[in-house]
Amino acid sequence: QVQVVESGGGLVQPGGSLRLSCAAPGFTLDYYAISWFRQAPGREHEGVACISSSDSSTYYTDSVKGRFAVVRDKEKNAVYLHMNSLKPEDTAIYYCQADPSTGPCLPLADTFRSWGKGTQVTVSS
Repeated sequence: QVQVVESGGGLVQPGGSLRLSCAAPGFTLDYYAISWFRQAPGREHEGVACISSSDSSTYYTDSVKGRFAVVRDKEKNAVYLHMNSLKPEDTAIYYCQADPSTGPCLPLADTFRSWGKGTQVTVSS
């Protein structure tokens, strides 16, 4: 399993924006589907979005459609999760994962055995 590092979280007011970053030192992220998950206190990991390795097609869970966008930065070997119009219910620890599968992506938490530290996102006034 590729070791990834998440960053960019913080405290933001409702309606605000954040950009999360996913990096994997020593690995070229272009070759991997990248999925974003989040975990709120007392809840399971929830698949939020992903970008495929083959054609960079994307998937978003219904609750973030139109507000979140996942993009690749090939020059920086990173994947970003742009989060706009944030709501208090978006508060969670956010994680990324790298998956070598090809074809359309789908963020499935059961695919992964271990999780990194994640990055905390808190949406509050």
